[in-house]
Amino acid sequence: MTTPDKPAASENAADAPAGRTGIAAQGWATAGADPQYHAAVVDLLGALAYGEMAAFERLAEDAKLAPTLADKAELAKMASAEFHHFERLRDRLREIGEEPTAAMDPFVAALDGFHRQTAPSDWLEGLVKAYVGDSIASDFYREVAVRLDSDTRELVLAVLDDTGHAGFAVEKVRAAIDADPRLGGRLALWARRLMGEALSQSQRVVADRDALSTMLVGGVADGFDLAEVGRMFSRITDAHTKRMAALGLAA
Repeated sequence: MTTPDKPAASENAADAPAGRTGIAAQGWATAGADPQYHAAVVDLLGALAYGEMAAFERLAEDAKLAPTLADKAELAKMASAEFHHFERLRDRLREIGEEPTAAMDPFVAALDGFHRQTAPSDWLEGLVKAYVGDSIASDFYREVAVRLDSDTRELVLAVLDDTGHAGFAVEKVRAAIDADPRLGGRLALWARRLMGEALSQSQRVVADRDALSTMLVGGVADGFDLAEVGRMFSRITDAHTKRMAALGLAA
């Protein structure tokens, strides 16, 4: 997934090692013994795994729209990195005694629906979607990661590492807008639509899975209180605004 600038979520939470309590201070061997927490982690890894598989497929499709051979090769390299992330998540699910396909299956309809509703019409929209849309999801998962046991947190943060798409997208989109400033308005509207759809999709995924929603808002894994949920989405929105500025677009 695309996580270009270690957004505010990680700066305020996941990168701060001191002061961890509860499950966040434990390893998987201890934390995973709680059936409710175990179920929540399986959901989280399943959602991430299918997201990485979908990212691989989309990058491979985007490569067909690339205007040059060099661009095709760059996207193929990124697609390969996304598939490697998927493999790590798949292997981890097997390590904890879960079937990866079963863990991913509950998230297929929601994620496929999001991608159908936000299918790009051209090369530039595809780049903006990967940079903006995927980054919103990554920000959300980084926020969640701070509540996880140390082993799961390390894996989640690793698979959210930028595959190189961020800098590539910014370079190509800014160059296109410099060449034709009229593109800026269309791409800005597209990015705003992506923001709304991505946030809605994240909320639907959590609401549909009891284990995940209990972990985030309940007592499992030091869940968020309602005030913190609001601050979390404010941080995600702020990070989105910074990415729009990097692209040369109005938020």
